[in-house]
Amino acid sequence: MTDWPLLTTVTFLPLVGALIILFIRDEGNSGVRNIRNVALLTTAFTFLLSLLIWAGFDTSDPGFQMVEKADWLDSGISYHMGVDGISMLFVILTTFLMPLCILASWESVQTRVKEYMIAFLVLETLMIGVFCALDIVLFYVFFEAGLIPMFIIIGVWGGKRRVYASFKFFLYTLLGSVLMLLAIMAMFWQSGTTDITQLLTHDFPAGMQPWLWLAFFASFAVKMPMWPVHTWLPDAHVEAPTAGSVVLAAILLKMGGYGFLRFSLPMFPLASADFAPLIFTLSVVAIIYTSLVALMQEDIKKLIAYSSVAHMGFVTMGIFAMNQEGIEGGIFQMLSHGLVSGALFLCVGVVYDRMHTREIAAYGGLVNNMPKYAVVFMIFTMANVGLPGTSGFIGEFLTLIGIFQVNTWVAFFATTGIILSAAYALWLYRRVVFGALTKESLKGLLDLSTREKAVIYPLVLLVIFFGVYPTPVFNVTAASVEALVNNVTVSIEAANGGMSTALAH
Repeated sequence: MTDWPLLTTVTFLPLVGALIILFIRDEGNSGVRNIRNVALLTTAFTFLLSLLIWAGFDTSDPGFQMVEKADWLDSGISYHMGVDGISMLFVILTTFLMPLCILASWESVQTRVKEYMIAFLVLETLMIGVFCALDIVLFYVFFEAGLIPMFIIIGVWGGKRRVYASFKFFLYTLLGSVLMLLAIMAMFWQSGTTDITQLLTHDFPAGMQPWLWLAFFASFAVKMPMWPVHTWLPDAHVEAPTAGSVVLAAILLKMGGYGFLRFSLPMFPLASADFAPLIFTLSVVAIIYTSLVALMQEDIKKLIAYSSVAHMGFVTMGIFAMNQEGIEGGIFQMLSHGLVSGALFLCVGVVYDRMHTREIAAYGGLVNNMPKYAVVFMIFTMANVGLPGTSGFIGEFLTLIGIFQVNTWVAFFATTGIILSAAYALWLYRRVVFGALTKESLKGLLDLSTREKAVIYPLVLLVIFFGVYPTPVFNVTAASVEALVNNVTVSIEAANGGMSTALAH
């Protein structure tokens, strides 16, 4: 397999599945069943192939591996793919969740099934491409093109206000990315290359770094999303179909954090150090403010959406602590949040498919007739709170250790977010699951079906496994994160040394 273009195969295999579905006639039950089967088999095979990336990954090598390169456009812009310890696990997370999303949509999506499955498969290709691209123009193409299928998924298969939510999502994210495109052009004119591996070693002028950093920040902050540009997320989550919410929370949000790690920190280290206090402030506000907003929600999806903004606050805080613990904690938190938030939205989808409402007040006492559902919902709620023994604890704890070494006050205020997360998560769980089963509409509800168990149980196992034994993740990320921290530290110290020398003269 050494000469086989594995990354290209994994990236574009979902497109092959989409093309096959395009030629399947969707008339009658058999046609729709064939479409669903092709989508599921394509995503499952893509996941199995992606495991070969993990199997062949050298954890001691901090650089890019499985590199593929070919000429693409003039001016040196190339088709350049590769993974390192920072990006590899995001590829695995993406390919792992997609078959679960297809299964989750099996019965809930009954209209335009053909178009729905094609949109999801195209989206998978674009998401994997973001994490594998080693040319900044190629990255931008994947990064922006991913908006289109998500826009369609929300706008066509969403709730009552789906058109408003989809346009808000599209315009917010596109506006930030226009600034990033200008920055990419400026970087090309300054460095003469669009190759990310060369840009990582290029020394951008100190006067230019803040402007480039702010342009990239405009795009990544919206994508995360950071406070105060987070308002598109609750609307998008509430209106999106269940699988759309899973992809949005578990993968698309992580592109912002990945962008900070791939571009902002290593390429603009001086600006990153200068703007770190701003990031800490915005992160703490996000953690506390959106947790308080979550406490006031009456819609289950909206509450989980606001909790996502709060948890992403820990990620940005850890990344810009710019030390080993903070960055590794940030990466782990993104991966864990991908599993936990995705699972929580799947849990909401289970009851929504039965009741067709997400109002918290419509539920209560589900433990009496849905005990299996109550248990899995409890596990994911505990992971969302950050209970030790679940994956949610590891990421939050490490980010707090990382930030504590930099600023104790930031660590103190961020920790209050954990208390608030326990408040809104347990309040939600008590209202939905505990109590007497008094509402007549709930008494006939059935517990998890075989299909729902196949979707949710793997997530339960992974959340507990990585909570108890996170080593497989740290083995992959450690070398690349250490190299990143060293490079950033050296750049900052060199700049400070040069400034001291100039002042001395």
